[in-house]
Amino acid sequence: MEAIDIVSIITIAFLGSFGHCIGMCGGIVIAYSGTKIDQEWSKFKQAISHLFYSFGRILTYVVLGAMFGYLGGVATFSNTANGILWIVAGTAMILAGLSLIGKIKFLILIEHSFSKSLWYQQSFKSLLRNQSLLSFFLLGMLNGLLPCGFVYFFAITAASTGSPFYGALVMLIFGLSTIPALFSLGFFVGLFKHVSFRNIMMRLAAITVLLYGVYTIYNGYRYLVEPDRTILQCH
Repeated sequence: MEAIDIVSIITIAFLGSFGHCIGMCGGIVIAYSGTKIDQEWSKFKQAISHLFYSFGRILTYVVLGAMFGYLGGVATFSNTANGILWIVAGTAMILAGLSLIGKIKFLILIEHSFSKSLWYQQSFKSLLRNQSLLSFFLLGMLNGLLPCGFVYFFAITAASTGSPFYGALVMLIFGLSTIPALFSLGFFVGLFKHVSFRNIMMRLAAITVLLYGVYTIYNGYRYLVEPDRTILQCH
């Protein structure tokens, strides 16, 4: 992976988490903050609980990243196939960027309702009644399974690496970059109620996603027009 990729992933995930992630997962964070966390707990214990939840999410993301990276590696047999994969990924990024600023409903359309399944609801309710640190971790893992357009976007990026290790790394960086927004939501709920703040963060994320999408398509185009170029698997 190149430095520009890592910086872009961090920037997109960090900014997007204050917009899209807060909107999609904020309700879960608020729900467990009010149900599972005892206000008489010390701030340290509350912080650890939030971190365990985030670490659970990240573990799920890392596993998904490794799987998509492996699938991308299997599909990448030539520069042509590699270029097509990158172009598809870049196109998805541009669609995601346009969706973040409300021009299209790309992210909404691919976020099918998994949370309404009986298994998910029963598991969610069971974990909400438990106050152990393990329950916070498992709740995070459960949340990581929720269909999310933003997660799909990074999963495609993971697949484009063609490597289980770098695919997992992409999702690890993504997950770590979303911690500040979802972690602070538990302490500063009022800040995220300001629509103007969320809109600013959403637009910044959208611009970054669009630019990175264009860069990714260009990278794919280079594979198609430069037959002798070394296939980018694990930089």
